[in-house]
Amino acid sequence: MLDFHRMYSTIRMVLFAGGMGIAVATILASSAMAQKMHSPRSSTESPIDPKQPMGRSALRQIVQEQCVLNWQEHQKPAPCESVFLADPKNAASGYAVLAAPGGGAHYLVVPTRTMAGIESSELLDPDAPNYFAEAWHARKLMSAFVGHDVPRTMVGLAVGIAVSRAQDQFHINVECLQQDAFRALRASSDSLTEAWSPVAISGSTYQARRLMGEALDAANLFEVLAGLSPDARHHMGNYTLIVAGMQFKSGPGFAVLAGTGPSGEILLDSSCAVAGGGG
Repeated sequence: MLDFHRMYSTIRMVLFAGGMGIAVATILASSAMAQKMHSPRSSTESPIDPKQPMGRSALRQIVQEQCVLNWQEHQKPAPCESVFLADPKNAASGYAVLAAPGGGAHYLVVPTRTMAGIESSELLDPDAPNYFAEAWHARKLMSAFVGHDVPRTMVGLAVGIAVSRAQDQFHINVECLQQDAFRALRASSDSLTEAWSPVAISGSTYQARRLMGEALDAANLFEVLAGLSPDARHHMGNYTLIVAGMQFKSGPGFAVLAGTGPSGEILLDSSCAVAGGGG
């Protein structure tokens, strides 16, 4: 779900700075993301390194076999941006933050444990790491690409529908909002409440609700999604989940969007044009 420029079924390779200086290649395509093929993004194609992880397990292998291993042995997270382990001896006890292949203002938050996707029951475990909270904190990394801090109202986090993914490892996309999505959410701001209601964004209808707060540390967004309907709770893999920063009249908060299609990544933009990035 992550080859987000022109060829959404190709393999990208990107060099990440860090102690290991490793070339990281992975397939992160998504059929849903093909709808972003004509967005004004740029990327640099690189030769494929056959020694690097490839296929549907590439993202998991990069995190578990490179980032976590390097962190445990050398306290260096490369090729990831950062690694956190609640138990330093337990490689499956945390999460990693990884710059997405293709560059731009696009980062991934990835559990260090093996977890297929949004349908994984572990996400409803109250003791699981708060991946969305960590994804929100990771938004600060986008400033390096944009050249300044990105306002909260321009940041989006998204998890795709199970059938649209090309990677069998759960991850949250951290990017800017597409300009149309930003405008639609701003226009809907006053109508959002703590109850779910339909909202039209970029030609599609999502269920939306408001969540108040400066950050997401006190919220389990997967429980919020499960509360949408019995179908959402029992068939979460059929749903996409998007969280966008908001500034309501009553204070800072978030718009939470859910739906069964299209996948929420199409509302995001790694060029961060809405905040003046990409050129």
